Amino acid sequence: MPTPASATVERISIYPIKSLDGRSVERVEIVTNGGLAGDREYALFDSDGDYVNGKNDQRVHPISASYAGETASPDSVTLSTPDKDATRFDLGTVNGDASAPLADWLAEWFGYPVTLDRNREGGFPDDTTAAGPTIISEATIETVAGWFDGIEPEGMRRRLRPNIVLGGVPAFWEDHLFADRDSRVRFSIGDVAFLGVNPCQRCVVPSRDPDTGDEIEGFNERFIDNRRATMPDWSGGDWFDHDFRLMVNTAVPEASWGETIAVGDEVTVGETVPAADTPVPAE
Repeated sequence: MPTPASATVERISIYPIKSLDGRSVERVEIVTNGGLAGDREYALFDSDGDYVNGKNDQRVHPISASYAGETASPDSVTLSTPDKDATRFDLGTVNGDASAPLADWLAEWFGYPVTLDRNREGGFPDDTTAAGPTIISEATIETVAGWFDGIEPEGMRRRLRPNIVLGGVPAFWEDHLFADRDSRVRFSIGDVAFLGVNPCQRCVVPSRDPDTGDEIEGFNERFIDNRRATMPDWSGGDWFDHDFRLMVNTAVPEASWGETIAVGDEVTVGETVPAADTPVPAE
């Protein structure tokens, strides 16, 4: 099937604090390691240095986070839960003595010591090899939402947590943006060069209500059955050792760091090249 050339960026989301709520932006810079400015710049850690996230602790989900600031990297965050009133914290004090009130707030909610750390140089990506923005189409989100009673597309988007949502293309079109394990797909968004690496292996988080953490029984099995049944001809390949994969992990070559992508930018798909010929190593 020929690759349509009408894919455009419909939405850009960054998640300033890893595992917490995101914010939408109209345009954003590519930073060191190929990620988006402000995305996963902060992360929660326990006393052993392990992430505190939705995979490991369901108490992450009821935390509501909103951000203030004129740039992609926010100046402050306001946190609340159903049991705790909204409290504003200055993110400029993270890693300093003045961030103690934030650590206290987190420890009180989780019931154990939790700190918020910052990495200004590329953040804390989920995939350190393919550290670029994740990509999915709006049609895919709508289709997958339809597999489950009571989940609207917006709720599914919050469960999947993509960085870039594409419009103008059919469901699962984004699977054009990766090939097999030994290859990478070159493509561009506006003037920014990308490498499509792999279909994202999903974890337990999409099965949980993003506000409560309540889990849908049988979510994974239903997802896998429907993913397999609706797999387009252009999908598949040796990445699908199982079908609990959705969304595309990417990398951005260093030459494009510092460039900007924006809502409305067009996606242009290029050639498939050997992984050994790209800056992204084979798995």
